[in-house]
Amino acid sequence: MSKTPKMTVCKNCNASISAKAKICPSCGAKNKKPFYQRAWFIILIIIIVIGAIGGNGGSDESGNSNSDLNTSVSTETTQGSDTNAENTDSSKNDASIPAEYKSALRKAKIYSDDMHMSKAGIYDQLTSEYGEKFSAEAAQYAMEHLEADWNANALEKAKVYQDMMSMSPSAIYDQLTSEYGEKFTAEEAQYAIDHLE
Repeated sequence: MSKTPKMTVCKNCNASISAKAKICPSCGAKNKKPFYQRAWFIILIIIIVIGAIGGNGGSDESGNSNSDLNTSVSTETTQGSDTNAENTDSSKNDASIPAEYKSALRKAKIYSDDMHMSKAGIYDQLTSEYGEKFSAEAAQYAMEHLEADWNANALEKAKVYQDMMSMSPSAIYDQLTSEYGEKFTAEEAQYAIDHLE
């Protein structure tokens, strides 16, 4: 007895299609996974995590283990990002602003400060059914109230590709601007390439 193929929904026309289909047979739209579900992105995150753990190797003089230190640092980073996000917009504490909007802004701040993502990348992550699942309105509010240096974020991403993956400037530029990659603007990507060491 043959197995029933795994099905998914076309993001363009909502037709039911095979999960393995590269192109929707109904509308012809590409059926690609979001960048954060692709193998290269998962590998990049694993490399960054391993690098962070390796950089904090051993235990401190008081006998705290590496995992205790990493947990502490991670908690402080998240708390610091949350505090910074609250300071981003003084009207944030206004009772008229929905809680979802405030949460979306805090998440956006974390993605910008800790993962150095692009504006388009953060918006997609906030609204994705595979990501944060915020409403489009909450994500738009977050992007309008987020204070971020997109050039600096692009440069940090470019450094990761250069240092961890030994990519060429041309390949880094393509990755930074790709709609399936980092989604930075051409200007932000060029700034990053111009300032790589």
